Amino acid sequence: MRFVIQRVMESDVKVDGEVLGRIGRGFMVLIGVCDSDTKEIADKMVRKMLGLRIFEDEQGKTNLSLETVGGELLLISQFTLYANCKKGNRPSFIEAGAPDMAEEMYEYIIEKCKEQVPVVERGRFGADMKVSLVNDGPFTIILDSDTL
Repeated sequence: MRFVIQRVMESDVKVDGEVLGRIGRGFMVLIGVCDSDTKEIADKMVRKMLGLRIFEDEQGKTNLSLETVGGELLLISQFTLYANCKKGNRPSFIEAGAPDMAEEMYEYIIEKCKEQVPVVERGRFGADMKVSLVNDGPFTIILDSDTL
């Protein structure tokens, strides 16, 4: 499982011009799932993400968590996080999770986040989405379950 976490001032996601999700200060997270992912892996990834202390305190040090600053989440499914570019110039996506399983994991992650974060917005699984954000920093963290 892979999460690309961007600390944002604001972010939104649209499908066919309709805003599906919009947040203020918080994390916009791209979520990639592979076939070997489990709910236990998702739990570990959510714990790690929500525990990240990447917001600045009064001294300007990245010392505060999403909860501490009252941050919001925008969670976007993105199978392209499992692109394999080793051969040729056209990426292969065979390492990405099968759609039914990946969607189930995406929904599970959303529900786990809602247990701890008051504002959790989302995209639409499998849709052609347009994501906008103001990256704060910029500050981007990549979490990969294979390296946690």
